[in-house]
Amino acid sequence: MMAYIRYTLLIAAALGLGTAAWAQSVTAGPLELISDQFRFTEGPAADEEGNVFFTDQPNNTIWKYDVHGTLSLFMDNAGRSNGLYVDGTGRLIACADERNQLWAIHPDGSVDTLITHYRDSLLNGPNDVWVSPTGAIYFTDPYYQRNYWTRTAPDIQQEAVYLYRNGQTTRLDADFDKPNGIIGSADGKLLYVADIGANKTYRYRVAADGSLTDKQLFVEQGSDGMALDSDGNLYLTGRGVTVYDRNGKKIEQIDVPAGWTANVCFGGPDRDFLFITASEKVFKIKTRTVGDR
Repeated sequence: MMAYIRYTLLIAAALGLGTAAWAQSVTAGPLELISDQFRFTEGPAADEEGNVFFTDQPNNTIWKYDVHGTLSLFMDNAGRSNGLYVDGTGRLIACADERNQLWAIHPDGSVDTLITHYRDSLLNGPNDVWVSPTGAIYFTDPYYQRNYWTRTAPDIQQEAVYLYRNGQTTRLDADFDKPNGIIGSADGKLLYVADIGANKTYRYRVAADGSLTDKQLFVEQGSDGMALDSDGNLYLTGRGVTVYDRNGKKIEQIDVPAGWTANVCFGGPDRDFLFITASEKVFKIKTRTVGDR
């Protein structure tokens, strides 16, 4: 064992990595291409078994990559879904921005429409979503003009973060240029929101009533989507995947051979694979840590 450790440290030194950098590395294997048959992939989300669902928004589909490595079409006519998250009952909560809605998709493919409006106005276009352990749904609502919309301007001028709970929608924070990626901790106490327009990511504390407090700048980097691992490391996307520790220190950059890296999640039976949606491709990479769930 000691010989192995000395050998790996020598390799790290040869690559120009200090022992601290090697120790903090979150990846444990090569990047593996799952498929490149799509147009633009988004919204990876894992269920309790570790099966991963993701969207191909231009083709209006949701796909499933199961724990046995089988890729299959889960849903057609998927409401132009973008971000996804699996809630505690096994429903896929989907940012269905074809009609600016939030959906709950059951395992059999049936759909409940949760939100169509905020007060009397159409939402801008729900983009990314996280469900807390209590079942509260947090989502971002930026405005990106879509070529499948008939409208050409937003009903709501604020681009904000919202809470949906018990049939009620509450605006929590509208102080953004363009909020996008969102993720919370497994204990429900922290929420991260990326302002991709301002190239910043913020961290909040989640109060007992679901409201957000103690907003703090976490890092000077925005993100399209994000994930957390069990060590509290935050994974941001855009040009590959950038990993920050719980204190906001950059610890790793995962290069991804695609024009844009949209989103990430942990999946697989042991949640020790990071799944990456990137333009027309989907990848996975083995990690030393596991997903925070």
